[in-house]
Formats: sequence, C-alpha cells, structure tokens
Amino acid sequence: MKFEITILGSSSATPIFHRNPTSQILNVNEKLLMIDCGEGTQQQMLRFGIKYHKIDYIFISHLHGDHYFGLVGLISSMHLNGRKKPLYLFAPPQIQEILELQFKHSATVIKFPIEYYPIQNDKAETILETNDVSVETIILNHRIPTTGFLFKEKQRLRRINKEVVEKLNIPEEYYALIKKGIDFKDELGNIHKAIDLTTEADAPKSYAYCSDTVADGSYLKQLEEVDLLYHETTFMHDMVDRAKETFHTTSVEAAIIAKNCVVKKLMIGHFSARYRDLSPLLMEAKEIFPETYLAIEGETFMI
Repeated sequence: MKFEITILGSSSATPIFHRNPTSQILNVNEKLLMIDCGEGTQQQMLRFGIKYHKIDYIFISHLHGDHYFGLVGLISSMHLNGRKKPLYLFAPPQIQEILELQFKHSATVIKFPIEYYPIQNDKAETILETNDVSVETIILNHRIPTTGFLFKEKQRLRRINKEVVEKLNIPEEYYALIKKGIDFKDELGNIHKAIDLTTEADAPKSYAYCSDTVADGSYLKQLEEVDLLYHETTFMHDMVDRAKETFHTTSVEAAIIAKNCVVKKLMIGHFSARYRDLSPLLMEAKEIFPETYLAIEGETFMI
C-alpha cells in the first residue's frame, strides 16, 4: 500500500529563497490528506501535479498564518471547480469562524459540505479512523495552541502465497476469505489452513508530523520508533536561545529527539528565512542522527 509524503512548503513565517510556507500531502493508498496549508499551497500543487479534488482531509496544526493562510483560497478553488463531496477539516476550533467570515464578506456560498472537527489542545487523542489509517494529535508547546499529528497505517490482511494456492488449484474467488483467516476445504474434504496459504503482510508504517514547538520533551512518547519523523527545525543550534524565546527547535535538538526516540528517519523543515543555504542545518543534524533529510519542496518520501 502506498504511504508517502510530498513536501509543498518548507519555509517558516515568510516565503523566501523559492521556499513556501508549510504544507505537505500524505498519500495513503491513493487517498490524499493535506497537512497544513500555508500561503501559495495551490501554486505548489499545480507545480507538482497534485489534484486538489482528491483531497478529502485537511489537518491544520495551529493558527499562525504560515500554516493556514492558503486554506481560504484552496476551498474557494474547490468550490469554483464544482466540488460536491464533503471536505473534512481538522483544525483549532476558531477556524470555522475565520472561514465563514471570509465567505460571508465575499458573498460566497460554498457548494459542498465542510465538516469541521475542532482539535482540542489539552490531551492527545485519536481524531480520525479510516480503513487505511488512524490519526492522533500530538500536543506541542508553541506560543499558541498547537498540535502535531501521528499517522499510523492499519495492519493489512495477510498475502496469498500464490505458489501454494495455485499448486492446490484453489479458485481465486476464495482468496479474499483466505486472507481474512478462513480455512479452505477442498473437494475431498481436506482442510487447508489459511495461515499455510498466506504470508505475513508488511508491518504498518507510521509518520509523525511535529509542527512549531519548543523541544521540551513533553511529546516524545508518541514519536517512539516511527518510520519517519518530520520535526520543525527553524534554527541552527548557535541560535538555541532564540529558538527557546520563539518556541521553536534547532537542528541539534531535532536530531537528539530522533535519536532518543529511535525513529528510522528524520526529516527537518520550517527553515528560518535567514538561511539561504540549508546544508549547514542538515550537517549539524546528521552529526547526531545520520538518517536526517531536508524537507525539499517537490520531493516525495516513501515511508
């Protein structure tokens, strides 16, 4: 099953050096989930060939503009292009008032349902369950209420062992039942155990998205052993005092978190406008956690 993340924006407060404010697309089995929607997100989607009619779920981490100022425009484009199916929006409670005020004063009546799911900031909780994925909030520590998100792939059914079932001449119409653990009985009355006719599915994958936060350690439990951790890295470590003052994280702090949580890979982003060249941030993090990568816009990370 496809489980991959595409970077649309990796800048912090302002667009600069051809970097846009934060936005990402998680593709789960060809269903698209958007994480944050900074200014310019629509242009990035056009640039990288991502169709917004395929997006059913949007998650907004907090209400600083670089994480949601593109949302009004995106919803308006969906409306203008004839969307009818619902859009599910997981965001701080105030987002409904913000959007409805925009639509009110532009005399816009959105033609499709927007289902609002207010995010609570007092405790982590599961906010979405589908057949393919579950989504939990991660309570972060920023200047305003902020959450990260933990996306966990559901355990898939076991795989048919084609060599075995073909040898036994088991008809294909029984495959779905066998994958669910139901044994097969042949014409002679012999029972063939489902576990012997199948192989183990891949282990479920996980992706943790940590938006703006000071690295205070309060949220690390949920990050343990995730396959890919995205963690904001606004500053290099020589600006650690500035990071704490603004409730952000340095490259060294993000790498230490990844190492301590035994994650498989770390992706850093939300870079300050002061950095034209991002390689020093990457080098600083890789000294502590070698499996560190930059959130480069347009790149897709297979999880």
